[in-house]
Amino acid sequence: MDNAMGRSLYPLHCCKKIHLVRHAQGIHNAEKDHKKYLLPEFFDAHLSPLGWQQVDNLRKHVQASGISQKIELVITSPLLRTMQTATGVFGGEGYVDGVDVPPLMVANTGNSSRPAVSSLKCPPVLAIEDCRERLGIHQCDKRRSISEYKNLFPAIDFSLAKSNDDVLWKPDIRENDEEMAARGMKFLNWLLTRKEREIAVVTHSAFLTQTLSAFGNDCHPSIKSEMCKTFNNCELRSLVLVDRSMLGCVSSTTNYPGNIPSGPDRPSDAAEKHIDGSA
Repeated sequence: MDNAMGRSLYPLHCCKKIHLVRHAQGIHNAEKDHKKYLLPEFFDAHLSPLGWQQVDNLRKHVQASGISQKIELVITSPLLRTMQTATGVFGGEGYVDGVDVPPLMVANTGNSSRPAVSSLKCPPVLAIEDCRERLGIHQCDKRRSISEYKNLFPAIDFSLAKSNDDVLWKPDIRENDEEMAARGMKFLNWLLTRKEREIAVVTHSAFLTQTLSAFGNDCHPSIKSEMCKTFNNCELRSLVLVDRSMLGCVSSTTNYPGNIPSGPDRPSDAAEKHIDGSA
């Protein structure tokens, strides 16, 4: 059994492929003085012009690599910069007026001067509060009302939002590392219950850092480092999420029971043992 040290095998139907993406550069990321995050001008920070260039480059990558054709669901934090990133990277091509389907993002969202993004020929996008950035104090991490977002992102599904207004963000309390890590594990447990097998998650640096820090301790240090190092803006990392608890295991779509039509199929080593035992 020593040959198996450092290796693991799991049934495929108990695993999910997740593509973790940190949002592209927001206007607050370009600010060197972090104290300015407290200013109202950074409320629900939108992407910078450089951030949109990063979105365009990641979009080219996911299309060239084939990832965009495999993803069944895109999950996004319900903040402006993450939803802009999610729709820009994984959304459809340019929206055409008169089409009887709402766009993922309307034109000029967040003063972006960007055209509307179509919701056709792309995976559904679902907004989830549990993968938000660290909560509290910083204006850039406070969200708008869901009713406002629905006007900007008509085809994003906001049905799982906690409430219309942002009841999670507090002006005088900043979420600590332990609370954030617990929220991250809650999110991953929920993710395991989804039927989709390949999912993209567009989220934030601190959320990714705290969530991933619990993993990789039983791996080679270089693997731990690869998983847990700080994400760059608009970086994508693909991981396999393994369900050892059976929380989200579904019936396999690839396993095949064999012996159809049925017939004798006694293994040869069993026959050898029978012969040896009778000698």
